Amino acid sequence: MKCPFCGSAETQVIDSRVSESGDAIRRRRKCAECDKRFTTFETVEMRMPQVIKSNGTRIDFNVEKIRTGFNRALHKRFVPTEYVDQAIARIVANVHGLGEREITSRTIGEMVMAELYKLDKVAYIRFASVYKAFQDVEDFRSALHEVERPAASRGARKAPARKARDV
Repeated sequence: MKCPFCGSAETQVIDSRVSESGDAIRRRRKCAECDKRFTTFETVEMRMPQVIKSNGTRIDFNVEKIRTGFNRALHKRFVPTEYVDQAIARIVANVHGLGEREITSRTIGEMVMAELYKLDKVAYIRFASVYKAFQDVEDFRSALHEVERPAASRGARKAPARKARDV
């Protein structure tokens, strides 16, 4: 570690402690050349993979792009921000869990659609219409059938209407 005062590479660790937040190591150091002391922090570096876009270009993973996609799909939908944050955290964790250096934008888009499907079906259809580049009404119909299918396959039926009771 170079001394920030004189630039010497000869420094000595005097004390090491876990930071208050618990996610870093705080080290007090002393320069062997100028005798000055300084503090460094050691943290884990989580490197996100490069995203390969459909045109073949590569860009840095950007969680804000995912958040923007969620916000656009959920515009004027009443989904708590906490649920959106949890969904985005699951996507980031999934991307980390893949352990790859590169990931396709299609894979990320599929993850976003899966999370939106759980949160809000209307937002899912909105996102899918842009993501899958719907061309006509039939594309919307097939997406709507996809959303309706799980309920139908479970045998869900409309509840019978209740009769009003005389009081």
